[in-house]
Amino acid sequence: MYKVVVLTDHETATGYRLAGTEVVETTPGAAEQALERLITEGNYGLIAVDQGLIPDPAGSVARVMRGRDLPILLPIPSLADAFSSDTVDAKAYMGKLVRDTIGFDIKL
Repeated sequence: MYKVVVLTDHETATGYRLAGTEVVETTPGAAEQALERLITEGNYGLIAVDQGLIPDPAGSVARVMRGRDLPILLPIPSLADAFSSDTVDAKAYMGKLVRDTIGFDIKL
């Protein structure tokens, strides 16, 4: 049976752990090497990769993924992007992510 893992930074890792997901913490400088290790050594069907660490996960490990069907690499938006100096309204940013993902707005 294949496993799921999230490759993210220290700040975001706790939230994923609280959700019951296996997490591998890394830094931007070591992220690509950590991703390659997960691909080659792990029994993962899905690796979610924080885009704050690796903006294009599939492109950065194309050589390692050559000839492999699994794992699926899922880029996930970085929490840091929602609160960066370029983002004026974090709520609007998160709303856009939801709208882009599911196709409509959810208002509470």
